[in-house]
Amino acid sequence: MKLRPSYKPMEITLIKKDKKKVDLRNSIDVSSSTLARMSKNEPVSLAVIIKICEYLECDLHDVVELVEVNDSGS
Repeated sequence: MKLRPSYKPMEITLIKKDKKKVDLRNSIDVSSSTLARMSKNEPVSLAVIIKICEYLECDLHDVVELVEVNDSGS
């Protein structure tokens, strides 16, 4: 079983907190390239995820979840 991150929980948390991704970039200095990686559900550092959790005052599961990848192509 192969897993990948999904940042869909972060999108939901941002909406609940009435925040936007640009707020993350401006308030906690998350780079545009990191936000782009997150938009593509690519891994980012745990340090970034912790910063986001602190800023949004939420738990890890409110920012990222692990989802199974269907590897049927190999």
